[in-house]
Amino acid sequence: MQSKTVSARPALRGEITVPGDKSISHRSIMFGSLAKGVTRVSGFLEGEDNLSTLNAFRAMGVTIEQHGDGELIIHGQGVHGLKEPEDVLDCGNSGTTIRLMSGLLAGQNFFSVLTGDQYLRKRPMGRVVNPLAEMGAKITGRQQGQCAPLAIQGCPLQPLTYHSPVASAQVKSAILLAGLYAQGMTTVYEPHLSRDHSERMLRHFGVNVESFDGGVSLAGGQELIASDLLVPGDISSAAFFIVAALIVPGSQLLIRNVGINPTRSGVIDILKKMNGSIELVDQREMAGEPVADLLVTSSQLKGIEIGGEDVPRAIDEFPVISIAAACAEGTTIIRDAKELRVKETDRIAAMADVLTTFGVSVETAEDGMTVHGCETLRGGRVNSCGDHRIAMSSAIAALCADQDVTIDDTQCTATSFPNFWQLLERISS
Repeated sequence: MQSKTVSARPALRGEITVPGDKSISHRSIMFGSLAKGVTRVSGFLEGEDNLSTLNAFRAMGVTIEQHGDGELIIHGQGVHGLKEPEDVLDCGNSGTTIRLMSGLLAGQNFFSVLTGDQYLRKRPMGRVVNPLAEMGAKITGRQQGQCAPLAIQGCPLQPLTYHSPVASAQVKSAILLAGLYAQGMTTVYEPHLSRDHSERMLRHFGVNVESFDGGVSLAGGQELIASDLLVPGDISSAAFFIVAALIVPGSQLLIRNVGINPTRSGVIDILKKMNGSIELVDQREMAGEPVADLLVTSSQLKGIEIGGEDVPRAIDEFPVISIAAACAEGTTIIRDAKELRVKETDRIAAMADVLTTFGVSVETAEDGMTVHGCETLRGGRVNSCGDHRIAMSSAIAALCADQDVTIDDTQCTATSFPNFWQLLERISS
């Protein structure tokens, strides 16, 4: 088990580029493989999660060339061109891989098995398996199909109108992918709009997807046509450095080419409400996704209340948002975020433990936490629980601690941000 020790820094300065968006990188492999023709991808995130997706499609007969620095060439096989894998498909730690592929594989004409690491095998799969079963999918697994490994016998599917109890892009995308193999219209309604990368990329590949207030629909039987993609920088990765620049006095960072999809940019809106100085420079569009450079200047943050529609737009960023709250003046209340309980770990419990180690007063609730800002964070030793976002958030907090902070189980950062530690060292040296 790897550990890292991080010390306080006087100021963070410079210009950086964060790795490609993890969610978009997953989908570039999936949709490029299902398309007819050759798709070229630039900016692909070569983290462990995305490589799990890449290797799974190679195992199903898709030729994917890797040319370094995030450059891929995908030789698409068409919607019905995948082949039965000879072995179990290992999704590693990636919830996106296993959930989206469950929908995709449910409509194939072959048998497959999806599994993952010790953490992924504990994560709930019923939220995807249950609606897919309503479409006629034949999926079995541990705990009555609620946990991986999942065995999937592909079969003809029926269209579905589904009212999702949670705003989840993984649930929505899994159902839409299954809907490509159903004869008729598949519709997903959500309580709040979740990230819409699947809808945007499906349109980029020529699929007619209808988005409306409260949901999205597509008709089965459509084909995907190959189309080149440029993956923008991941706002979830940028969030660590945004918070770092805000909480370390005297800092100013320019973060280039960051995706600012409105279904993902909740972290920017939240930090601005906390009095954070974040300027969006040179706003533009890349392959259907909005992009900007972010100029971030250190600020005296203020505690606020966070809930409602802001939550699904920033669900992956709450670990580092809680670090911002710890360094803010006053109290921050996070609510409506029960989804955090079923991420790579229980992120409410894990971040409460981390904040307590840093000397921060925190109270937890089933759907969030209350964080009381403090003037100085304490040093110490924390454990990431195998969660990449917990590890990196702890490192950001350490930049303001009064003593060194040792973070255990840090190898997990490779799942989404392989060069995080090198980049952190570069801007603070």
